[in-house]
Amino acid sequence: MPTVAVIGASTDRIKYGNKAVRAYVRQGYAVYPVNPNAATVEGLRSYPSVRDIPGPIDRVTLYLPPEVGITLLPDIAAKKPKEFFVNPGAESEELLAEARRLGLEPLMACSILAVGEAPERFA
Repeated sequence: MPTVAVIGASTDRIKYGNKAVRAYVRQGYAVYPVNPNAATVEGLRSYPSVRDIPGPIDRVTLYLPPEVGITLLPDIAAKKPKEFFVNPGAESEELLAEARRLGLEPLMACSILAVGEAPERFA
């Protein structure tokens, strides 16, 4: 079963960080929500940091403002994900440059669409 860390997972069902959790669950992923302020997201244990997730992660998807996301890049790089999605609104030139410097290859795309779902399906 493929694994995904949703960084910026939200308990607010309107936010894309929540829709992503539901989309990945629906597509059969083992989903690891990352939110230091929530114990659970959509019934799944939430982790305070990506580094707290046990084992390897196939995909990391980022749903945070770039000024926050850039501070998490060292922890993301340490997990060595096969794919690193930077969703619309999470990108900045500085974040992308730092991700590449740390050995990540950022994919600038909506990871909900990339997994074969449509965000509006999760209204």
